[in-house]
Amino acid sequence: MPHALTSRDSTMEPRPVGSYEPTGIDVLIIGTGLAGLVAALECVRKGHNVRVLERNASINTAGDMYFMGLSATRFFKHWPELRKEYQQISLHNAWIETFKHNGEVMIPPKKVADRLRAQGLDPDTPPGEFQMRPLVYKMFVNAVEKLGVNVEFNRKVMDYFEDEETGKGGCTTEDGKRYEADVVIAADGVGSKSQKLVGGQVRAMPSGRAMWRAAFPIEHLDKNPEVKEFFKMMPNKEPIVRTWLGPSTYALTLTREDVMVWIMNHDVTGTEKESWNNTIDADEVLQGMDEMPGMQTNKWAPIFKELVKVTPPNTIVNFELLWRDPQPSWTSPGARVIQIGDAAHSYLPASGNGATQAIEDAISIASCLQIGGKQNIPQSVRTHIRFRFIRNACAQKLGFANAELLQDTDWDKVALDPRRAAPKLPRWVWAHDPEAYAYANYWKAVRSMERGVDMRDEVGFEPNYPRGYRYEPWSIEEIMRDRRAGRRVELGSGEWE
Repeated sequence: MPHALTSRDSTMEPRPVGSYEPTGIDVLIIGTGLAGLVAALECVRKGHNVRVLERNASINTAGDMYFMGLSATRFFKHWPELRKEYQQISLHNAWIETFKHNGEVMIPPKKVADRLRAQGLDPDTPPGEFQMRPLVYKMFVNAVEKLGVNVEFNRKVMDYFEDEETGKGGCTTEDGKRYEADVVIAADGVGSKSQKLVGGQVRAMPSGRAMWRAAFPIEHLDKNPEVKEFFKMMPNKEPIVRTWLGPSTYALTLTREDVMVWIMNHDVTGTEKESWNNTIDADEVLQGMDEMPGMQTNKWAPIFKELVKVTPPNTIVNFELLWRDPQPSWTSPGARVIQIGDAAHSYLPASGNGATQAIEDAISIASCLQIGGKQNIPQSVRTHIRFRFIRNACAQKLGFANAELLQDTDWDKVALDPRRAAPKLPRWVWAHDPEAYAYANYWKAVRSMERGVDMRDEVGFEPNYPRGYRYEPWSIEEIMRDRRAGRRVELGSGEWE
């Protein structure tokens, strides 16, 4: 029998591991990124049987900072230990300050909570916050280990398959081993081998941009007292994010008690790769800063260059930013293999949405599988995609608008309204609850699919994308054509703000 919704489901009150009856659904998860780790946690909580394959010898917990949206952390209410740890590692009482790239202060230091109040938002439930990737990953890894989830390492997946007659999906690894499950969740990132099965690889296109990124122990600032003083924390050891906006570039720095982070967007130099292991020397960054467009007469602030100089060797990553059109299909023909996270949709760093949407995916697919039950797995997979596709296409497009804002700041307008220097983070993004949404709308979506209603024409439930928006396919080439013609990114109809 299909899962019967209860008042507990509709209100989404806390339901820890053990609250749900076993579903008998065997789930095989490929990859241990954020999407894969959260999928493992939530699939166990929803009563599924879980195995995980990881291509490397261990789970990579390295990295710097990223943005974690509120819609991706609401599920912590079901995981009290995780919620407690997340609160401990979060940036409490954080500040933010905004500069022009040359060091001129445009928006003085202000507590993030005060900025939120000025925008009419509740500072106790911010739309999201910057987090340190290593700390969050270790938190999730420890949680998966405590659950006793079977994680097999050194399992490089070479191919995916499905058998619609037996109702199984699976994969084969480099050593020829074959794995099967009722449903396979491909959470193995861009370039996933599942692309061949779900409908082909979406071509990656060079954006012409890359990111220099570095994170290192705060003690290295001792090498230069001026740098240490400038990039100091706020009173009471409160962390601070400093944004730097320049012509065709932007940068972020984060100072916290244990670590210093800096990130800078730039034109490609020829040494960038889409890899977190691609490190370069500080001299290359310093030369690149001087050669950026518009820097001949209005150069980067010397203090930022000094920060680059104190960065320890083998720390600066030159990460290439590749663009990919919204992927038209995320599932195999029989819906026994489903992509989530970067495997299904990749994001620009300026979007502030990549990690958030990956976690939302994991929560949604685990919930849909539980609602539909073992007898309705293909239906549950397709319903999940119905909930997630348009939302992600909108969030991807919003990322382009944010990148444009950061790389082409109108300082006259910012002087009148400082919010114009901040990326858009609208309510339809952060107010969403992917778990509650699945329980409220699963059977409505199933009925609309049975009637042959297109996703764009669905009615009867609140959209989880801009209200009033009607999805139309779009491509990176269209956006670039508009930009070359001097036109801003056109988001489309609906309430995007």
